Amino acid sequence: MVFRRRARRMRWLGCYRLGPLWLWKALLVFVAIAFAGQLLGLIFNKSSMQPAARSFFSSPESQGPALGSCRPHTHVMFLKTHKTASSTVLNMLYRFGEERRLRFALPLGYQLGYPLPFNAHHVKGYQGPGALEFNIMGNHMRFNKPEVEKVMPANTFYFSIVRDPVALAESSFAYYKEVAPAFRKVRGLGDFADNPRKYYDPRLRNNHYARNLLWFDFGLDHNANFSEVLARRGETTVRRAFKLILVSEYFDQSMVLLRHALCWPLDVIVSFSLNARQQKPGSAGPASDTWVGKAIVKAQPNLFLTEGQREKLREWNALDWHLYKAFNETFWKEVHKFGLERMDQEVALLRTRREVLARVCLRDGGKPVEAQRIRDKAIRPFQSGVVKILGYELQPGLDNTTRQACLRMIRPEIQYKDVLDAKQFPRVQRPQPQLAQPGRETLIGVATGHVGPDSSRTGERLPARERGPPWGGRTIEEAGRDWDGSQLAVGNQTLLQAGKVRLR
Repeated sequence: MVFRRRARRMRWLGCYRLGPLWLWKALLVFVAIAFAGQLLGLIFNKSSMQPAARSFFSSPESQGPALGSCRPHTHVMFLKTHKTASSTVLNMLYRFGEERRLRFALPLGYQLGYPLPFNAHHVKGYQGPGALEFNIMGNHMRFNKPEVEKVMPANTFYFSIVRDPVALAESSFAYYKEVAPAFRKVRGLGDFADNPRKYYDPRLRNNHYARNLLWFDFGLDHNANFSEVLARRGETTVRRAFKLILVSEYFDQSMVLLRHALCWPLDVIVSFSLNARQQKPGSAGPASDTWVGKAIVKAQPNLFLTEGQREKLREWNALDWHLYKAFNETFWKEVHKFGLERMDQEVALLRTRREVLARVCLRDGGKPVEAQRIRDKAIRPFQSGVVKILGYELQPGLDNTTRQACLRMIRPEIQYKDVLDAKQFPRVQRPQPQLAQPGRETLIGVATGHVGPDSSRTGERLPARERGPPWGGRTIEEAGRDWDGSQLAVGNQTLLQAGKVRLR
């Protein structure tokens, strides 16, 4: 009897003091529905937002080893010397600046007045010292520091890159054989090396590509007779102007030093080789037996050199050779100061990250391909002379965030400059009247709908050869003129310059 009363009391307490049983069942169902909804919402948000790409490029691996309490440099001047892997370095600067919305000191055309000494008015939008802050400068110029200082702030980090003059001469000959009169007269580089004075005339335009090209790009007299006093004076001038000189032959070590000097994340200095030329095919292999393979072999410039001819090229480019030896020695002093073991570790990390990004971003395992094989015409590299300039194809199926990040890494220099130009100087849309001559059509930029300078976009008074027609566009005949009047065209993504080719 007592037991029954106690049981009834317990049922009463459970049902009425803590609530009726049906209420507890309803509460349990509500909690289950809420949990399921939260779980489904999380799944749908993951599938719709696609955060994987963003986290991939902002993962700890993308930042690299900690750099301490330093602040990233955002005022940077890079002297883009010719044939030194400088296009790859410029791509790195373009990416860093674009992602952070920095302002570039862009040229009116594609080079900053080259080969004339740089003048501040070669920068698009320049309005006088201090009138507008520019963050990054890196397009081709012949260095002239007093004029550069009118454009760039006082705290700017200056750096450049050098290369062994023999390797530089080989590359210069391959690209500029039809441009430099000294190269045009010979069958092969070896013939030129045997007797350069026979073919070289310092009075002829474009011959600066054939002698002491580094010395010329640094703004020095490349035709001066070599002497130890002159060479050391030029070296001192360069040292005073630049905080860091990289070495092309040790590109990855150079990138590690640059990263620490600029306090930039690892992914900024990870890059793919841009503007590389196709090497001469070997005698073996299926392609060499076809007419296509034979045509390629025949078209390739003859770059074969004996050891004696290599030594003669060093003597011919003695001023460059002095610079290279001096800054190569300085470079390795910096590496030893950094620490050899530490350098090896960071180079290995850089190369591993490059391999990872190549697998993510690029088709064919990241191997460069001929321009005509690239399906996206907007990222085909412009072609120069008889050498083939290679490019890359993006991996298909990338989400938009990943694709944009990968695209920045492989976008060719000319197209990238146009993209940045369009962002800094947005074109005002205006109606295009019919052209009077059916053979004259407006030249459309590969990436942005615009090629070359346009006074309507800057408010500047451009030279007559730089100004477009009154409607704001530029015709095939007038557009994309380089410094010597040679012409850029984009009909088949090929750089047509009437036998005059640069921009490398």
